[in-house]
Amino acid sequence: MLQLKKITGNKKIHLDLLLLADPEEKAIDKYINDSEIFSLIENEKVLGQCAVTKIDKYRCEIKNIAIYEDLHNKGYGKKFINLICDYYKYKYTSILVGTADSGIEFYKKCGFKISHKIKNFFINNYDEEIFDNGIQCIDMIYLEKKIK
Repeated sequence: MLQLKKITGNKKIHLDLLLLADPEEKAIDKYINDSEIFSLIENEKVLGQCAVTKIDKYRCEIKNIAIYEDLHNKGYGKKFINLICDYYKYKYTSILVGTADSGIEFYKKCGFKISHKIKNFFINNYDEEIFDNGIQCIDMIYLEKKIK
């Protein structure tokens, strides 16, 4: 059975997972301390990690979400998103997530709708060029899901 476990101690305990979704530790350091960190657990094994930050009294943002690569395309990502949305549905009315182009379809399948984009986000905020599926990440696309 899948479980959501809130991390209360060392927020970087599974840094390897956070780096799958955000390849520069310096970028993770910008939001980790202000985030609530969750692990996706099955049979006492960590499958994924998620960082969520409050935006305002109505909205929060998934700043980082990752599932170990050998578990991709098995439904864990969508289940993780659903558990996170269920956790926050009594606290916020919507949840946002920012992604490069390659993540858009996944989040749409999870019930998110495109909200806005920040041009040149990946160019302006990372020291190295970032590529996803062979395509350079340039703009940050934000999607939003109503959870209440």
